[in-house]
Amino acid sequence: MNTLFKKLFFWFDNSFLEEKYASITSGKEIDWMRVIPFILLHLSCFFILIVGFSRTAFTVCITLFAIRMFAITGFYHRYFSHKTFRTSRFVQFLFAMIGATAVQRGPLWWAAHHRGHHIHSDTPEDKHSPQEHGFFWSHMGWFLTKSNFVTNTKFVRELIRFPELRIIDRFDLLMPLALSIALFLVGYYLNQYEPQLNTNGFQLLIWGFSVSTVMLYHATFLVNSVAHQWGKKRYETKDTSRNNFIIAILTFGEGWHNNHHHYPGSARQGFYWWEIDLTYYVLKFLAMIGIVWDIRTVSENIRESKKIEHHHR
Repeated sequence: MNTLFKKLFFWFDNSFLEEKYASITSGKEIDWMRVIPFILLHLSCFFILIVGFSRTAFTVCITLFAIRMFAITGFYHRYFSHKTFRTSRFVQFLFAMIGATAVQRGPLWWAAHHRGHHIHSDTPEDKHSPQEHGFFWSHMGWFLTKSNFVTNTKFVRELIRFPELRIIDRFDLLMPLALSIALFLVGYYLNQYEPQLNTNGFQLLIWGFSVSTVMLYHATFLVNSVAHQWGKKRYETKDTSRNNFIIAILTFGEGWHNNHHHYPGSARQGFYWWEIDLTYYVLKFLAMIGIVWDIRTVSENIRESKKIEHHHR
Protein backbone atom coordinates (compact mmCIF):
# COMPACT_ATOMS: atom_id res chain seq x y z
CA MET A 1 0.00 0.00 0.00
CA ASN A 2 2.84 2.33 0.92
CA THR A 3 4.53 1.72 -2.46
CA LEU A 4 1.28 2.43 -4.33
CA PHE A 5 0.81 5.69 -2.43
CA LYS A 6 4.40 6.68 -3.24
CA LYS A 7 3.88 5.92 -6.93
CA LEU A 8 0.70 8.01 -7.00
CA PHE A 9 2.47 10.85 -5.24
CA PHE A 10 5.33 10.68 -7.76
CA TRP A 11 2.76 10.98 -10.50
CA PHE A 12 1.30 14.17 -9.00
CA ASP A 13 4.62 15.73 -7.99
CA ASN A 14 6.56 16.67 -11.12
CA SER A 15 9.77 17.39 -9.21
CA PHE A 16 10.56 13.65 -9.02
CA LEU A 17 10.35 13.22 -12.79
CA GLU A 18 12.11 16.55 -13.42
CA GLU A 19 15.05 15.15 -11.43
CA LYS A 20 14.88 11.79 -13.18
CA TYR A 21 14.72 13.27 -16.70
CA ALA A 22 17.07 16.24 -16.12
CA SER A 23 19.90 14.57 -18.04
CA ILE A 24 17.66 13.71 -21.05
CA THR A 25 17.94 16.87 -23.14
CA SER A 26 17.18 15.41 -26.56
CA GLY A 27 15.66 12.39 -28.23
CA LYS A 28 12.14 11.14 -28.83
CA GLU A 29 11.74 8.56 -26.09
CA ILE A 30 8.05 8.51 -25.10
CA ASP A 31 7.05 8.80 -21.44
CA TRP A 32 4.31 6.17 -21.28
CA MET A 33 3.21 7.22 -17.80
CA ARG A 34 2.01 10.44 -19.45
CA VAL A 35 0.71 8.90 -22.67
CA ILE A 36 -1.70 6.43 -21.07
CA PRO A 37 -3.76 9.12 -19.25
CA PHE A 38 -3.69 11.21 -22.47
CA ILE A 39 -5.16 8.29 -24.45
CA LEU A 40 -7.68 7.47 -21.70
CA LEU A 41 -8.90 11.08 -21.69
CA HIS A 42 -9.62 10.79 -25.43
CA LEU A 43 -11.34 7.42 -25.00
CA SER A 44 -13.49 8.77 -22.13
CA CYS A 45 -15.22 11.05 -24.66
CA PHE A 46 -17.03 7.96 -25.97
CA PHE A 47 -18.90 7.85 -22.66
CA ILE A 48 -21.22 10.49 -24.17
CA LEU A 49 -22.96 7.47 -25.73
CA ILE A 50 -23.75 6.28 -22.20
CA VAL A 51 -24.29 9.53 -20.27
CA GLY A 52 -26.34 11.09 -23.08
CA PHE A 53 -26.82 14.70 -24.11
CA SER A 54 -28.41 17.64 -22.33
CA ARG A 55 -28.41 21.34 -23.09
CA THR A 56 -26.98 21.94 -19.62
CA ALA A 57 -23.99 19.64 -20.18
CA PHE A 58 -23.36 21.05 -23.66
CA THR A 59 -23.46 24.64 -22.32
CA VAL A 60 -20.97 23.73 -19.57
CA CYS A 61 -18.73 22.06 -22.19
CA ILE A 62 -18.64 25.16 -24.45
CA THR A 63 -18.31 27.59 -21.51
CA LEU A 64 -15.34 25.71 -20.06
CA PHE A 65 -13.78 25.48 -23.53
CA ALA A 66 -14.05 29.29 -23.90
CA ILE A 67 -12.81 30.19 -20.39
CA ARG A 68 -9.85 27.84 -20.57
CA MET A 69 -9.00 28.78 -24.16
CA PHE A 70 -8.78 32.41 -23.04
CA ALA A 71 -6.60 31.42 -20.06
CA ILE A 72 -4.21 29.64 -22.46
CA THR A 73 -4.19 32.26 -25.23
CA GLY A 74 -4.45 35.40 -23.10
CA PHE A 75 -2.30 34.37 -20.16
CA TYR A 76 -0.17 31.27 -20.85
CA HIS A 77 0.72 32.66 -24.28
CA ARG A 78 0.40 36.43 -24.49
CA TYR A 79 1.16 37.16 -20.83
CA PHE A 80 3.48 34.48 -19.41
CA SER A 81 5.32 33.73 -22.68
CA HIS A 82 5.47 37.21 -24.25
CA LYS A 83 4.76 39.78 -21.50
CA THR A 84 2.47 41.76 -23.81
CA PHE A 85 0.56 43.37 -20.91
CA ARG A 86 0.74 43.76 -17.16
CA THR A 87 -1.55 42.66 -14.35
CA SER A 88 -1.60 42.13 -10.59
CA ARG A 89 0.04 39.18 -8.88
CA PHE A 90 -3.39 37.89 -7.82
CA VAL A 91 -4.81 37.93 -11.39
CA GLN A 92 -1.59 36.32 -12.65
CA PHE A 93 -2.08 33.53 -10.08
CA LEU A 94 -5.81 33.17 -10.82
CA PHE A 95 -5.30 32.72 -14.57
CA ALA A 96 -2.33 30.41 -13.99
CA MET A 97 -4.71 28.15 -12.03
CA ILE A 98 -7.46 28.36 -14.67
CA GLY A 99 -4.88 27.68 -17.41
CA ALA A 100 -3.64 24.61 -15.52
CA THR A 101 -7.16 23.10 -15.68
CA ALA A 102 -6.66 22.86 -19.48
CA VAL A 103 -4.21 19.99 -18.82
CA GLN A 104 -1.40 21.65 -20.80
CA ARG A 105 0.99 21.60 -17.82
CA GLY A 106 1.89 24.64 -15.74
CA PRO A 107 2.55 28.23 -16.89
CA LEU A 108 6.33 28.04 -16.37
CA TRP A 109 6.70 24.85 -18.45
CA TRP A 110 4.38 26.25 -21.14
CA ALA A 111 6.12 29.65 -21.35
CA ALA A 112 9.63 28.13 -21.32
CA HIS A 113 8.81 25.80 -24.22
CA HIS A 114 7.07 28.54 -26.16
CA ARG A 115 9.99 30.93 -25.78
CA GLY A 116 12.27 28.13 -26.96
CA HIS A 117 10.00 27.69 -29.99
CA HIS A 118 10.43 31.35 -30.96
CA ILE A 119 14.21 31.23 -30.51
CA HIS A 120 14.60 28.06 -32.61
CA SER A 121 11.50 28.25 -34.82
CA ASP A 122 11.54 25.67 -37.61
CA THR A 123 15.12 24.58 -36.93
CA PRO A 124 16.08 21.10 -35.64
CA GLU A 125 16.07 22.57 -32.09
CA ASP A 126 12.41 23.58 -32.43
CA LYS A 127 10.61 20.91 -30.38
CA HIS A 128 7.41 21.01 -32.44
CA SER A 129 8.30 22.07 -35.96
CA PRO A 130 6.25 20.11 -38.53
CA GLN A 131 9.00 20.93 -41.07
CA GLU A 132 11.65 19.22 -38.97
CA HIS A 133 9.71 16.52 -37.15
CA GLY A 134 6.53 15.86 -39.16
CA PHE A 135 2.88 16.79 -38.69
CA PHE A 136 1.86 14.19 -36.10
CA TRP A 137 4.89 14.90 -33.91
CA SER A 138 4.34 18.67 -33.97
CA HIS A 139 0.64 18.20 -33.23
CA MET A 140 0.80 15.83 -30.26
CA GLY A 141 3.99 13.78 -30.03
CA TRP A 142 6.56 16.25 -28.74
CA PHE A 143 5.05 16.96 -25.30
CA LEU A 144 4.75 13.24 -24.48
CA THR A 145 8.53 12.70 -24.46
CA LYS A 146 10.90 12.46 -21.53
CA SER A 147 13.24 15.06 -23.05
CA ASN A 148 10.49 17.71 -23.18
CA PHE A 149 9.10 17.05 -19.72
CA VAL A 150 11.57 19.27 -17.89
CA THR A 151 10.98 23.03 -17.60
CA ASN A 152 13.95 24.95 -18.99
CA THR A 153 14.07 27.54 -16.20
CA LYS A 154 16.72 29.70 -17.92
CA PHE A 155 13.95 30.83 -20.31
CA VAL A 156 11.59 31.94 -17.51
CA ARG A 157 13.91 33.47 -14.90
CA GLU A 158 11.58 36.37 -14.12
CA LEU A 159 8.64 34.00 -13.53
CA ILE A 160 10.29 31.40 -11.28
CA ARG A 161 10.62 33.97 -8.48
CA PHE A 162 6.87 33.50 -7.81
CA PRO A 163 6.51 30.49 -5.46
CA GLU A 164 2.79 30.14 -6.27
CA LEU A 165 3.61 29.64 -9.98
CA ARG A 166 6.27 27.09 -9.11
CA ILE A 167 3.70 25.18 -7.02
CA ILE A 168 1.17 25.13 -9.89
CA ASP A 169 3.92 23.83 -12.19
CA ARG A 170 5.10 21.21 -9.73
CA PHE A 171 1.60 19.84 -9.06
CA ASP A 172 -0.02 20.64 -12.41
CA LEU A 173 -2.42 17.68 -12.25
CA LEU A 174 -4.17 19.01 -9.14
CA MET A 175 -6.13 21.73 -10.96
CA PRO A 176 -7.63 19.37 -13.62
CA LEU A 177 -8.45 16.93 -10.81
CA ALA A 178 -10.15 19.69 -8.79
CA LEU A 179 -12.18 20.74 -11.86
CA SER A 180 -13.25 17.13 -12.51
CA ILE A 181 -14.41 16.63 -8.92
CA ALA A 182 -16.23 19.99 -8.94
CA LEU A 183 -18.06 19.09 -12.18
CA PHE A 184 -19.13 15.73 -10.81
CA LEU A 185 -20.40 17.30 -7.56
CA VAL A 186 -22.26 20.11 -9.36
CA GLY A 187 -23.85 17.58 -11.71
CA TYR A 188 -24.85 15.41 -8.73
CA TYR A 189 -26.37 18.44 -6.99
CA LEU A 190 -28.30 19.53 -10.12
CA ASN A 191 -29.63 16.01 -10.59
CA GLN A 192 -30.98 16.05 -7.03
CA TYR A 193 -32.29 19.60 -6.74
CA GLU A 194 -32.75 20.90 -10.33
CA PRO A 195 -34.05 17.82 -12.19
CA GLN A 196 -35.51 19.97 -14.99
CA LEU A 197 -31.91 20.60 -16.17
CA ASN A 198 -31.66 16.90 -17.12
CA THR A 199 -28.08 16.39 -16.04
CA ASN A 200 -26.09 14.42 -13.48
CA GLY A 201 -22.56 14.02 -12.13
CA PHE A 202 -21.18 11.65 -14.76
CA GLN A 203 -22.73 13.57 -17.65
CA LEU A 204 -21.28 16.88 -16.48
CA LEU A 205 -17.88 15.26 -15.91
CA ILE A 206 -17.74 13.73 -19.40
CA TRP A 207 -19.03 16.80 -21.30
CA GLY A 208 -17.53 19.48 -19.07
CA PHE A 209 -14.12 17.90 -18.64
CA SER A 210 -13.38 15.14 -21.18
CA VAL A 211 -15.07 16.51 -24.31
CA SER A 212 -14.23 20.14 -23.51
CA THR A 213 -10.55 19.36 -22.79
CA VAL A 214 -10.05 17.22 -25.91
CA MET A 215 -11.61 19.99 -28.06
CA LEU A 216 -9.30 22.47 -26.35
CA TYR A 217 -6.27 20.23 -26.90
CA HIS A 218 -6.66 19.82 -30.62
CA ALA A 219 -7.67 23.42 -31.31
CA THR A 220 -4.50 24.57 -29.49
CA PHE A 221 -2.28 21.95 -31.11
CA LEU A 222 -3.35 23.13 -34.59
CA VAL A 223 -1.29 26.29 -34.03
CA ASN A 224 1.89 24.18 -33.82
CA SER A 225 1.04 21.80 -36.66
CA VAL A 226 -1.32 23.36 -39.21
CA ALA A 227 -0.38 27.05 -38.74
CA HIS A 228 3.18 26.21 -39.77
CA GLN A 229 2.02 24.54 -42.98
CA TRP A 230 -1.26 25.87 -44.37
CA GLY A 231 -2.42 29.44 -44.71
CA LYS A 232 -1.19 32.79 -46.00
CA LYS A 233 2.22 34.26 -45.36
CA ARG A 234 2.08 38.06 -45.19
CA TYR A 235 5.50 38.65 -43.62
CA GLU A 236 9.02 37.54 -44.41
CA THR A 237 9.94 35.56 -41.29
CA LYS A 238 12.68 33.01 -40.66
CA ASP A 239 10.10 30.26 -40.17
CA THR A 240 7.12 28.73 -41.96
CA SER A 241 4.39 30.41 -39.88
CA ARG A 242 1.09 31.08 -41.67
CA ASN A 243 -2.06 33.09 -41.04
CA ASN A 244 -5.01 30.71 -40.92
CA PHE A 245 -8.53 32.13 -40.46
CA ILE A 246 -10.13 28.86 -39.30
CA ILE A 247 -7.50 28.32 -36.60
CA ALA A 248 -7.89 31.98 -35.58
CA ILE A 249 -11.61 31.39 -34.96
CA LEU A 250 -11.06 28.11 -33.07
CA THR A 251 -8.28 29.55 -30.89
CA PHE A 252 -9.60 33.07 -30.30
CA GLY A 253 -6.98 34.77 -32.49
CA GLU A 254 -3.93 32.48 -32.33
CA GLY A 255 -4.33 31.52 -35.98
CA TRP A 256 -2.84 34.85 -37.11
CA HIS A 257 0.42 33.03 -36.60
CA ASN A 258 2.55 34.67 -39.28
CA ASN A 259 1.58 38.05 -37.79
CA HIS A 260 2.63 36.74 -34.39
CA HIS A 261 6.02 35.48 -35.58
CA HIS A 262 6.60 38.80 -37.35
CA TYR A 263 6.09 40.66 -34.06
CA PRO A 264 5.60 38.43 -30.97
CA GLY A 265 5.51 41.43 -28.61
CA SER A 266 1.96 42.41 -29.55
CA ALA A 267 -1.02 41.39 -27.44
CA ARG A 268 -3.05 41.82 -30.61
CA GLN A 269 -2.37 39.08 -33.14
CA GLY A 270 -5.05 40.07 -35.65
CA PHE A 271 -3.16 43.12 -36.97
CA TYR A 272 -6.00 44.45 -39.11
CA TRP A 273 -9.64 45.14 -38.20
CA TRP A 274 -10.89 42.25 -40.34
CA GLU A 275 -8.64 39.75 -38.54
CA ILE A 276 -10.84 38.48 -35.71
CA ASP A 277 -8.92 38.19 -32.44
CA LEU A 278 -11.28 37.35 -29.55
CA THR A 279 -8.48 37.09 -26.98
CA TYR A 280 -7.42 40.67 -27.71
CA TYR A 281 -11.02 41.92 -27.41
CA VAL A 282 -11.34 40.29 -23.98
CA LEU A 283 -7.99 41.77 -22.89
CA LYS A 284 -9.22 45.22 -24.01
CA PHE A 285 -12.34 44.73 -21.90
CA LEU A 286 -10.25 43.64 -18.89
CA ALA A 287 -8.12 46.76 -19.39
CA MET A 288 -11.28 48.92 -19.40
CA ILE A 289 -12.23 47.61 -15.95
CA GLY A 290 -8.68 47.86 -14.61
CA ILE A 291 -7.78 44.16 -14.34
CA VAL A 292 -4.91 44.38 -16.86
CA TRP A 293 -2.98 47.38 -18.15
CA ASP A 294 -0.11 48.50 -20.41
CA ILE A 295 -1.31 46.36 -23.32
CA ARG A 296 1.33 46.37 -26.04
CA THR A 297 0.22 46.32 -29.68
CA VAL A 298 1.98 46.55 -33.02
CA SER A 299 3.01 49.96 -34.35
CA GLU A 300 2.05 50.89 -37.91
CA ASN A 301 5.74 50.93 -38.92
CA ILE A 302 6.32 47.36 -37.75
CA ARG A 303 2.94 46.21 -39.09
CA GLU A 304 3.75 47.49 -42.58
CA SER A 305 7.38 46.31 -42.63
CA LYS A 306 8.88 43.12 -44.14
CA LYS A 307 5.76 42.31 -46.12
CA ILE A 308 6.05 39.77 -48.90
CA GLU A 309 5.07 41.33 -52.20
CA HIS A 310 1.94 39.93 -53.86
CA HIS A 311 0.36 39.21 -50.47
CA HIS A 312 -3.39 39.55 -50.80
CA ARG A 313 -5.79 39.44 -47.96
